[in-house]
Amino acid sequence: MSTPQTFTASPVSGVNSGLRGVVRAPGDKSMSHRALIFGGMAEGVTEIEGLLEGDDILATGRAMQALGASVERVGGGRWRVEGRGPLRSPEGVIDCGNAGTGVRLLMGAVAGYDLTATFDGDVSLRKRPMKRVTGPLADMGARFDWNAAEDRVPLTLHGGGLKGVTFVQSVASAQVKSAILLAGLNAEGETVVVEPEKSRDHTERMLRAFGAEVEVSEEGEGWRIRLPGGQQLKGTHVAVPGDPSSAAFPLATALVVPGSEVTVEAVMLNPLRTGLFQTWIDMGADLTIANRRMAGGEEVGDITARHSALKGIVVPEDRAASMIDEYPILAVTAGFAEGETVMRGIGEMRVKESDRIALMAAGLTACGVRVAEEPEGFIVTGGAVKGGATVDTAHDHRIAMSHLVLGLAAQQPVSVRDPEMIATSFPGFVEMMNGLGGTIVQGDAA
Repeated sequence: MSTPQTFTASPVSGVNSGLRGVVRAPGDKSMSHRALIFGGMAEGVTEIEGLLEGDDILATGRAMQALGASVERVGGGRWRVEGRGPLRSPEGVIDCGNAGTGVRLLMGAVAGYDLTATFDGDVSLRKRPMKRVTGPLADMGARFDWNAAEDRVPLTLHGGGLKGVTFVQSVASAQVKSAILLAGLNAEGETVVVEPEKSRDHTERMLRAFGAEVEVSEEGEGWRIRLPGGQQLKGTHVAVPGDPSSAAFPLATALVVPGSEVTVEAVMLNPLRTGLFQTWIDMGADLTIANRRMAGGEEVGDITARHSALKGIVVPEDRAASMIDEYPILAVTAGFAEGETVMRGIGEMRVKESDRIALMAAGLTACGVRVAEEPEGFIVTGGAVKGGATVDTAHDHRIAMSHLVLGLAAQQPVSVRDPEMIATSFPGFVEMMNGLGGTIVQGDAA
């Protein structure tokens, strides 16, 4: 049996040590998926700049080609998408790789057309639940054949003939909401989604940019989103800002490695995506935002992080929706903070690319950090972080990157197994971190 591939991060040390520099985060993953899908559904040409060219996004681009759209790369981060009438049945299986967002949004888009499509993915994607999306799509009239285990891909979708519904979410989910709204574009009547709390609103914003009518009104702590059926999107220009989830990794490293100062330019500052930054500030982080401006319909800014003496806090549970993907890297920074950082109300982490609560608890514990795992969260008690472990990632990119950040600040190197999935969301991660002064190498520590 071959030895699993590993990456190893070693502590940053030496005279004038620390990470320093100015970098730009990859394009936002959520917006990149949507730009390709909306462009393929639209009439006319959509020009995209700043697209994240990670494996997940490229899988979505191939899917839209298979469904009949023209998808062409014209330069670094620049893509041209042209809708060619209604989406059509693909000739083969649509392989979404590891892209949970991609497959769920694609199913919503495809459901409104009279076609049949089979969706599949890699080992990780095959473990992720799908009924949270297929359930409401079935209520609208789509039909599903479970090709293997129910609630999992591979599955076959038969679309067309949809009727609008009013769907009240029990737990706010931008993926579920977006799938329903995309299906509603080609449904008869009105589609309404009611959220108990606010989730990412990239779909609503981008639908308007593509010429769709979408009404959003406050309802309690959440929103009521109304979309009339029978709408045709129109091609447009999309400028994708930097992904705050990716920007989190170099910024986190600056916070925990002495002597560091790192700036990440053009990061999206949508208030539904900045929960991590506010949490760090609450913990005492020296984090500043400059040059606020608008790009692609979203506010962006340049974020600078400097090494900080962090203190543990109780993270507000209502912040989870704005930072659910960032809890792994938050847990790493909590390992270097004074006292306890309490993270609860985050049970959704257990059904991401992996059980992220269990994996982070195991990895941090192996590195000498005290962790109390709970069904819906965990408590991290910070202090001196020993490191010196090799961590299982379960092929989860965020688990891998989070522990590599930990290794740059720990007392001993940290290795991660199966790090190849980093390319799904952050191509060039290792090169960026090393360019700032980090030491991440392929293989185990010497």
